[in-house]
Amino acid sequence: MSEIRAVFFDIDGTLFSTVDFASRAREASVDAMLEAGLPVNRDELLEELAEVVREFSSNYERHFDKLLLRLPRRALKGLNPAVIIAAGIVAYHDTKTRLLEPFEDGSEVLRRLAQTDLTLGIITEGLEVKQAEKLVRLRLLDYFQQRAIFISHQVGISKPNPKLYQRACTDLNLRPSECVYVGDNPVMDVDPANEIGMITVQVRREDRYRDLQGKTLPDHVIQNFWDLAELLRERGVEVPEVI
Repeated sequence: MSEIRAVFFDIDGTLFSTVDFASRAREASVDAMLEAGLPVNRDELLEELAEVVREFSSNYERHFDKLLLRLPRRALKGLNPAVIIAAGIVAYHDTKTRLLEPFEDGSEVLRRLAQTDLTLGIITEGLEVKQAEKLVRLRLLDYFQQRAIFISHQVGISKPNPKLYQRACTDLNLRPSECVYVGDNPVMDVDPANEIGMITVQVRREDRYRDLQGKTLPDHVIQNFWDLAELLRERGVEVPEVI
């Protein structure tokens, strides 16, 4: 059994609750646009926004622009679209400021892992500044070595291409068998990390991917980060019990 020298993490759904945050942020944005004068049914607007996100992906940066384009022209009569969009953007960012929090056990276990000799890193899918902003807002950045943060759009390789995972190992002079990867998506996280020989850990906290099957199985399945600390101890990592 290889010595573990590094642990890499996904961000969304792994370090914080993507489902809960996204829902509340979109609701706040829709409410702000309605308050700014948009005469549309709230439930219909939420459903249309959800459809925009599904079609253009969560990484697209002009969701609200596309949302207004899909509405009947009469809905914007007498309104300035820029004002409506700005209202939605401000509400979304205000929600990030107030509600974007890491899983409590995740923050605590990362604090303990940072006391070990492990390299702690990130391998995540998304826009570079947007994903980096999440680490800063989550107040987790200090636990990770910045040279070990790999963001798909910054690297130029997107999940589930295993080359993204290999790049992380190569750049840090690590063998994949010495690295643990922790993520929640069987296809985007587990399969490619397995392909290059990393030790894979799937987090099944939110059950977002309950019905999604990957081509391979993770080496470990955990419900929370206390489980991660325990399995690392079992593999020889001296994770502090108390700090």
